[in-house]
Amino acid sequence: MIAKTPLILLPGLLCDKALWAHQSRGLADIADITVADMTRDSSIEDMAKRVLADAPAKFALAGLSMGGYVAQEIMRQAPDRVARLALLDTSATADTPDRVKQRKGFIAQLGMGGFKGVTNKLLPYLIHADRLKDDALTDVIKASAAHVGAAAFVRQQTAILNRPDLTAALKNIACPTLVLCGRQDALTPLSGHEEIAAAIPGARLVVIEDCGHLAPLECPDAVNAAMRDWLET
Repeated sequence: MIAKTPLILLPGLLCDKALWAHQSRGLADIADITVADMTRDSSIEDMAKRVLADAPAKFALAGLSMGGYVAQEIMRQAPDRVARLALLDTSATADTPDRVKQRKGFIAQLGMGGFKGVTNKLLPYLIHADRLKDDALTDVIKASAAHVGAAAFVRQQTAILNRPDLTAALKNIACPTLVLCGRQDALTPLSGHEEIAAAIPGARLVVIEDCGHLAPLECPDAVNAAMRDWLET
């Protein structure tokens, strides 16, 4: 029997293991999958340290959005431990001034008891416009946000706000790398992923059509196919 690849999956902002539910099932035949808890730390560096502390000596790593920031930090801290890397719907750059203002606005809204309002405001940024009335999908997203909670949301936003620009470090990534993005991702556009893939030696760029920011939930079959190819090649 061929040993399964240890695979650590890193969720994004306000996401929990439900983000990766389709991958956890669909790739279970070739990967020993763990979904990390990204709710306890208030810096990307500390999130990365916690993942590494709980990880096997060598593993494959996939992160979406905030999880992608943490994956890049893991590559900075312990590149020799990562056998394969997948960066989904994420960015290597620091926030723009407009995005900083938006994040601080969401945090301020919490002070007025508006956590559900924050989630509802984020939805149009998270999924393709055609899926906003897909109750089964939006219910999963809202339930994940409620599970993460307001306090962890502030920790996560603080970590994201203070993250470094890791663009210059991309050229140092030496393991097989998948860069994946939904064509209609409104938060981390395709252009940024094209730049990431161009900067990482040998990286493969996969674009998922008719898909927004939460590709693993929106288009699970296409994401599973890309990740299976990444794991098996």
